[in-house]
Amino acid sequence: MAWFTLYLLLLLWAMAGASTQTQSLCSVPPAQQPLVNSIQVLMENSVTSSAFPNPSVLIAMNLAGALNTEAQKLLTYQLMASDTDALTIGQLALTIMALTSSCRDPGNKVTILQGRMKNWAPSGPNAEASSFYGPSLAILALCLENPESTLPLAARFAKTVQANSSPFNIDTGAMVTLALTCMYNKIPVGSEEGYRTLFSGVLKNTVENISMRIKENGLIGDIYSTGLAMQALSVTPQQPNKEWNCKKTMYAILNEIRQGKFHNPMSIAQILPSLEGKTYLDVPHVSCSPDHEVQPTLPNYPSPVPTAASNITVIYTINNQLRGVDLLFNVTIDVSVKSGSVLLVVLEEAQRKNPTFKFETTMTSWGPVVSSINDITENVNHKTYWQFLSDKTPLNEGVADYVPFNREHITANFTQY
Repeated sequence: MAWFTLYLLLLLWAMAGASTQTQSLCSVPPAQQPLVNSIQVLMENSVTSSAFPNPSVLIAMNLAGALNTEAQKLLTYQLMASDTDALTIGQLALTIMALTSSCRDPGNKVTILQGRMKNWAPSGPNAEASSFYGPSLAILALCLENPESTLPLAARFAKTVQANSSPFNIDTGAMVTLALTCMYNKIPVGSEEGYRTLFSGVLKNTVENISMRIKENGLIGDIYSTGLAMQALSVTPQQPNKEWNCKKTMYAILNEIRQGKFHNPMSIAQILPSLEGKTYLDVPHVSCSPDHEVQPTLPNYPSPVPTAASNITVIYTINNQLRGVDLLFNVTIDVSVKSGSVLLVVLEEAQRKNPTFKFETTMTSWGPVVSSINDITENVNHKTYWQFLSDKTPLNEGVADYVPFNREHITANFTQY
């Protein structure tokens, strides 16, 4: 009887539209809050009239409580004016959630997203796991807007995820967990029990896979996948067999922030909600208070003593050995740049010294991504892209963020996934 009473209370709680978290995220110690404020300020300062309008930044800003209301308003207006036709499924979903978190009506964007998801299908049973990331965002955004009409779309999506046999991807798994947790918690009364069984089964398998990536130091996967994984593990109704120590993960992330690892606005946007005890399921519950500036408490670091930057040498190789691609090459150049320069500066200097190293970038929410080197361009249909490695280890930061060290060997390898 006690179990049934608890179940009924939980059901009524979910129907009332309260927060959908099943366990609380651990909180940042008050003494460490200035550290969190510092990366939020960095993220908010990235919002300018000329910058790429990033909906993930606005979501994080609203969930955490905006410190810079002018940046908040600017980004909201930019997203309201965005061209829906130019957005991918994932970008459209994030835009809807960003506007919802700003208490703005997303208008016909929801209907457009529904239409796209009705027509969505994976490329095959072995489709890359990352290709499910955008659709899982779509299911989440639609669930937060209208769970009842999303139910058949979510069921079809869950069955597709269940049938996929590609290697597990933590970011995608975390987003699948958030999307299907939303649906699980909002299954309309009177719906077939099969929906709950389906969502429960996919969630159980997904969170088990996430928990298997929890490292001894508390990080989940790498530092940039930990934020979304924290959200997923904090809300899932299906807890993994391996117990998750939230405090350990929190302290590991705070240590990474202290070391300056979070400086890309997108990486900050993905970790900030968890640091503030929020998840994407809280988007509809944001309170839009009257405009007021908040003066954050920031870490009191001693001012660095200016020093003249010395030069370092980076060994840079571009390599394409894929069969079926017209131009095969493996070329290496030594590049001298100022110490502390990001990898993009190395690429620009290599291009200046030798036209064989010419390259092009595409702007994304994570910053510029190298899309072409020496006239060899990535191709989604051929599943090819340019992968950057340090020696033989793939980089986990982009070219505008990664800082090479002296005599490091960086390889740009044309790769097929």
